[in-house]
Amino acid sequence: MKNTVAVKPDLDFIRSQFPAFSEPSLRGWAFFENAGGSYPCRQVITRLTDYYTQNKVQPYYPYPASEKAGALMDESYRRISEYLNVEAAEVHFGPSTTQNVYVLAQAMRPMWDEGDEIIVSCQDHEANAGAWRRLSKTGMRVVEWHVDRETGVLSPDTLKGLFSDKTRMVAYPHCSNVIGHVNPVKEITAMAHAHGALSVVDGVGWAPHGFPDLKDLGVDIYMFSSYKTFGPHLGVLYVKDALARKMENQSHFFKEGVTRSMLTPAGPDHAQIGSAAGMAEYFDAVYAHHFAKTATPAQRNQALCGLFRAHETALLAPLLDFLRSRDDVRIIGPDTLEDRAPIVSILPKRKGVREVYDALTAHRLMLGYGNFYAHRPLMDMGLATDPGVIRISFVHYTRQEEIDQLLEGLKNALA
Repeated sequence: MKNTVAVKPDLDFIRSQFPAFSEPSLRGWAFFENAGGSYPCRQVITRLTDYYTQNKVQPYYPYPASEKAGALMDESYRRISEYLNVEAAEVHFGPSTTQNVYVLAQAMRPMWDEGDEIIVSCQDHEANAGAWRRLSKTGMRVVEWHVDRETGVLSPDTLKGLFSDKTRMVAYPHCSNVIGHVNPVKEITAMAHAHGALSVVDGVGWAPHGFPDLKDLGVDIYMFSSYKTFGPHLGVLYVKDALARKMENQSHFFKEGVTRSMLTPAGPDHAQIGSAAGMAEYFDAVYAHHFAKTATPAQRNQALCGLFRAHETALLAPLLDFLRSRDDVRIIGPDTLEDRAPIVSILPKRKGVREVYDALTAHRLMLGYGNFYAHRPLMDMGLATDPGVIRISFVHYTRQEEIDQLLEGLKNALA
């Protein structure tokens, strides 16, 4: 296992890092609703338990328990920023990604004049885009970037025609939480910057499949939910420091200039922030188990992204092959592996969504159904938001045996 050539994930080791896989009540169940929230790794659980047990005091006072509480929080900012390849001051933890977006919209509005334009995609999870659309009530013009009606994909060529000399921002997902298509963030960011606009990326759908190298992508703002990346229930927000300093303070007046506070007016649980470093600790453990070479956190992340992506793609291939072979089910979105995350939404053609879903649940499969707050892409594609679609999503800890269980369940449910 100790080389970088054709390394395969040791799933016994990986799954040993997640208490859920040894939980008796979950035995026999296959988890395919990871896009809604992943299992937490034991490193995060241990840190969270220890914090509540030993350090649940107001942090940053000069007595031991408080000093350690603050140090644990600082460690999380540092460790997560290292894996994202940015500065610690550019990482912010909020109660949720939805709230982070709302705060951003309020903080950024004073930067723009009445009549300025923002481009907002129709492929987003609504909770991470609705706050931008509300700015239309304040004199901003919201330009919608619609998806292709058949594929649900966002076209960069379409985007080119949406820019004007008043465009100030483009907001879009790295990967849709129902379509599963991975957008070319680097290309879109370059396009936005060429028009003097900001690139604001919702990474909630993509981050569970590998933390992005934000310096390489060049984005101005990137956000994701740590409860979907094996951590606590927080929203992780990256904002370029120079940009954050241009925003209007959303916290107490005396926090002006303290960027970490300016964008988190209602700070989340200190213990959850302190436990977030457990995600990096988990990645460290997986890297050390699979690779011998010493590397920086950003380099470890790159290697792990390759490891995870290859495994997920190998599991995704037979699922797409099976679904393409059927004439009684529709894949929502592209049906190929290219630029595809293991987020697959389906719509039965001969049975109702709930009937198929209940049969899958009876086969001990944990999935989701509905619209997943992705009303706009479904509407653009002419699909009903109620009952919506059935979503299948998995990550790097998923086994082939679980895919086999899924395929068998789909055969029975669709028959």
